[in-house]
Formats: sequence, structure tokens, C-alpha cells
Amino acid sequence: MDKYAVFGNPIKHSKSPVIHTQFAGQFNSVIEYRAILAELSEFESTVMEFFAQGGLGANVTLPFKERAYQLAGQLTERARLAGAVNTLMPQTDGSILGDNTDGAGLVADLLRHIETLSGATVLLIGAGGAARGCVYPLLQAGAASVVIANRTAEKAQQLAQLFAEYGEVQGVALNDIPDKHYDLVINSTSSSVTGQVPDVDPLHVSSCALAYDMFYSDQQTAFLAWVTEYNAKAHCVDGMGMLVGQAAEAFALWRGQTPEIAPVLSAMKEGRL
Repeated sequence: MDKYAVFGNPIKHSKSPVIHTQFAGQFNSVIEYRAILAELSEFESTVMEFFAQGGLGANVTLPFKERAYQLAGQLTERARLAGAVNTLMPQTDGSILGDNTDGAGLVADLLRHIETLSGATVLLIGAGGAARGCVYPLLQAGAASVVIANRTAEKAQQLAQLFAEYGEVQGVALNDIPDKHYDLVINSTSSSVTGQVPDVDPLHVSSCALAYDMFYSDQQTAFLAWVTEYNAKAHCVDGMGMLVGQAAEAFALWRGQTPEIAPVLSAMKEGRL
């Protein structure tokens, strides 16, 4: 049986095994997909042992994405730009290919809710690893401009400079966001995990058509509840679709088959998975 796994710490909560099992079922395939707890000091050896025992692909989640980047001998362009890897695949020459499917998962989910990203103005809140993995895919999808707003302006500016050659990108502090219309506002911070909201003037979300929180929950996230308070017309979406979308990208890389996201996402939202 073809073997795959996701590595993280913690990892017990991961929905990746059930997602990939559903994907395989769409093609009448049966795979083994495990969630493996990697000790903080043993991530690299744990992954390499898995591949040595016949593993055909691995996903990587927190806190190991940057270390997976270092482990990979080959990198896709989007992984190189993201500075992090969430998908690994051993190659026939013995090397390991590293990819980052997070941004593609985000874009695919966004396009399920809006017709196009072409010409869109985007406010991206946060400048951490989650944000970095998404700037290039957003620009590639046609976003006209991306404003990266972060608690420390310097980090946002550094991130903006990294992607300046690919489109119009600006980095600012949270209290220095340009006053203009944003079609799309994305929260890439972990604030919703603790029920908090980024310190952003509500003016900046008051006219957006779509608000997106990369965090997902059974209940509406704190960020989306806050947006709704100031913009009742905004379509509010959490990150569950991004989770399923990035998994689909990884599955396609490993197996050369692109699964349908919609039925898996519906089953998750309805509590059937």
C-alpha cells in the first residue's frame, strides 16, 4: 500500500489523514496516510526514516516548515519564495523535492467565493510564514496590489521588498494602513486562535467584498465576527477550504491526479469527517 504521512508537533488534531483518504477514494485507490508526531530535536531523522521505509510523500505542519525547507534538496519556485515547505516528495535520484502548496490552496478557496482575483486590491494582515507563502500566489492570480500590514512595520516592509519584482506590494504598520478601498482582506495572523482581533482600524474592512481568516473553527472566528460588525455585506470565509485546497495540491503532486475539493470540504463543514 502506498504510504504517506503528515509530520508536526503537536499533530493529534490533524485532519490531513481523513482528507487524503477521501481524495484517494475518489480514484478508487487505497492509501495509508498517518499523522506522525516528530520530536522537536528529531524532525529530520524521523522524516528520512519514513522515506527509507518506502514513504512516497509527506506533509509538514507547525513548527517544522522552515526545517523542511532546509531538508529539501530541490525546491519549487513557490517554495523558494515562501521560504518554507509543507510538502515533501522523494525523487528517483535520492534527493527530496520541497513544495509549498499553502498559497495555491488559499487562491483556490478564494476563487470559490469570488469570480476573479484579477485587478483586486488586497489587504494582508500579518507578515509571518503564513503571509509569506501567499503573496506570490495572490500576485500570480492577478491581484493588482497587496498591502502587507504587520505589528512591526519593518517585517512587513522586508516581506514587501522580497516580492516587489512580481507586482505592487507595500509593507506598513497596522496603524499606518493606506486609506483606500480593499476588495479582499485576509487575516494571516493567529489572533483568532485566542479569540483576539488584529489592532486594525475598522475603516479598512468597511467596504471589502470578501474577508478571509486563515484560521478555521466550528464557530465563526473572532476576526470574521469583527468584520461582520463593521461590514454586514462582506462575505466572510474561514480557512477550512485553504486546508483542503493545499492538501489537494499535495495529492496531485504525489499521485498525478487532481482530486475534487468540494465534496470533502462539504463533508468537513457538515461534521461528517
